Amino acid sequence: MKPGFPEILYFGPTGYGDELLWGAATSLSIAILAYVLGLLIGTAGALSKLGGSALTRGIMQGYTTLVRAVPELVLILILYYAGTATINQLLTSAGYDAIAINGFAAAVLVLGFVQGAYSTEVLRAAIQAIPIGQIEAARAFGMSPWLIFRRVTLPSMLPYAIPGLANLWLIVTKDTALIAVVGYTELALATRQAAGNTKMYFTFFIAAGLIYLTITLVSQKGFALLERRVRRGQRKLA
Repeated sequence: MKPGFPEILYFGPTGYGDELLWGAATSLSIAILAYVLGLLIGTAGALSKLGGSALTRGIMQGYTTLVRAVPELVLILILYYAGTATINQLLTSAGYDAIAINGFAAAVLVLGFVQGAYSTEVLRAAIQAIPIGQIEAARAFGMSPWLIFRRVTLPSMLPYAIPGLANLWLIVTKDTALIAVVGYTELALATRQAAGNTKMYFTFFIAAGLIYLTITLVSQKGFALLERRVRRGQRKLA
């Protein structure tokens, strides 16, 4: 007898609960690593746009403009397929064998590259919101650039940056669904495969939607606690 609802969502050989759970775990893993990579790129990009040379500022401006102008799906297809072809072409021309790009690593790199452009602008705006007197005072005390960043810039910019960074986290958790177009199995593709096998499209897409909603609600709570922590001592607006 063919299992119905809710048995079809159970774990085990007759249900697809384990496939959905594995897809959700994969999506979260990709999102976390891509988010961290985006933050690293964004930090370097923000500092380069604010204090780099004219050439560096021009490169970062072109990078952020291009990424924000082109839809994420198009960028994923270009970076995944064109990037893979370019790497293998370089390897072949150098006398090495072509390699198969790991889908998980490619997903992290592609989404991290996209996240980096948005993180650059969020962090740049947050740094610019810091009263310039704090930076000048730190320089007057003889602090090194790294010490200024760690002791003054970073703590002062976080209250301004967290709301934007929270939005970027929620965006990257949704953007993992776009990786399905290149055939890597995460939550969206696992849901589509389960729905196609059982023809219970409504059931599985509602289940996937609830999983994404749960991730969003937990993430919002986490960022709210983090924002409350970094704003300790600040006067609350009425």
